[in-house]
Amino acid sequence: MNAGWMRIIEKAELRDGGALFLLWSDGTAAELPAPMAKGPVSVGDWGHSVEWADGNERGADSLWLDTLKAIGRDDAREFLQWRMANGLSLARAAEELGLSRRTVAYYSNGTRPVPKAILLACKGWDAIHPNRKAA
Repeated sequence: MNAGWMRIIEKAELRDGGALFLLWSDGTAAELPAPMAKGPVSVGDWGHSVEWADGNERGADSLWLDTLKAIGRDDAREFLQWRMANGLSLARAAEELGLSRRTVAYYSNGTRPVPKAILLACKGWDAIHPNRKAA
């Protein structure tokens, strides 16, 4: 996430109609579809997950990707997924794309829109590094 801090989950609750409401430490809020969810939920240790009473748990990383989709930030979601799939740190992604580390952090956090040219550059990077995908 951003240098010096990491976005964490502040609040999680199940709502009527099968939605999981999340409030993040940066103020971002979203309702995610959770039609199969049952029982109370709680924020896991240090805000890095959501836990259900039955023992199921989802990590903040995957919930953040779902949040980006829910708030209409598919560009940031696609960019962050590209970084994660390739195991690229902020610094390494910046080096590979010819951007500043700060710009990559803004794109990864959803703070700034990711230009179409950058998303296309990510696809091009994948094409010339086909075996780079992280497990």
